[in-house]
Amino acid sequence: MRYLLLIISIVCLVSCKAQKEMKPVGQEMEELVLIEQDNFSGIESFETQVIRDAKSLRKFYTEINKTRKPGLPVPIIDFSKEMVLLVCAGEQSGEKTVHLSKLKDTATELSIAVQMWDKERKGDAVILPMYYPIYLYKLPITDKSIDFQKVDD
Repeated sequence: MRYLLLIISIVCLVSCKAQKEMKPVGQEMEELVLIEQDNFSGIESFETQVIRDAKSLRKFYTEINKTRKPGLPVPIIDFSKEMVLLVCAGEQSGEKTVHLSKLKDTATELSIAVQMWDKERKGDAVILPMYYPIYLYKLPITDKSIDFQKVDD
């Protein structure tokens, strides 16, 4: 009887989703810095954007702050040296983490993989809330065209 319980326990531990190791698809991007993350953007579909000027960044913040009082402050970025990568994850069931990695880097093009990973949950929540997360990253400015590819795990 003890051996049966031991075997069942081992099978449960091995098959647990929380034990799954999450690996990026491409190379790590050391120069990438997360500057803003929020779970309630109101943007319902997945979209990505490269923001290269302060006016575009203010326009985006005006859009997401329409339903907030007070709104999120617009980050201060030196657009002469840096640019902003925006990832709107769309509607997500439960909390997620976004991971960006470099797929291809040539003289004219930078291809970035966007992976969505489940955040570790405590307990056995059956009903997961809906989130609409956004992530803003800053990156040293480049003239390369930037292409985002969503990777499903």
